[in-house]
Amino acid sequence: MNRNLFTILIYFIFYVVLQVLLLDKIHLFRIGTPFLYLYVIIKCPVNAPRTQVIGVSFLLGIVIDMFSNTLGMHAAACSLAGMIRNPLMNTFAVKEFSEGDMPSFQTMGVGGFSRYAAVLAAIHHITLFCIESITLFHPLLLIKRILACLFLTMLTILIVEAFNLKRRKE
Repeated sequence: MNRNLFTILIYFIFYVVLQVLLLDKIHLFRIGTPFLYLYVIIKCPVNAPRTQVIGVSFLLGIVIDMFSNTLGMHAAACSLAGMIRNPLMNTFAVKEFSEGDMPSFQTMGVGGFSRYAAVLAAIHHITLFCIESITLFHPLLLIKRILACLFLTMLTILIVEAFNLKRRKE
């Protein structure tokens, strides 16, 4: 368990710095930005208590908010993602998890992990952009932003997970 906590702490620091210094500057067609920091929530250990996952998710969101000047929007979206993470993970798991497992291509299968990450990211993005747009005045733009960000987020998450899989096999 201590090793998993250390891993999550390293993920937290690395992906927050990466998001703030690099990924927040990427705006594909002025619409899409990858939110790779969600990988921290996705990779929390499967046996982590729900309150701990929600706490880590909230802290992750509030730190991103501090650097992005978004007044709690990421904290709210991350907290919701952390709250629904365990039921989603169990829905898409193809086999029982062992003690200390983390969701991955190995533990959930490529399809199961991809669906789990996509649904979690979609819920996060829908929440984030609906809070951001409040009035829903431009629904087409809102849908474009959600889909573009979801595509970029999933692309980056799957690339990182593929590198993790390759590293574990060596």
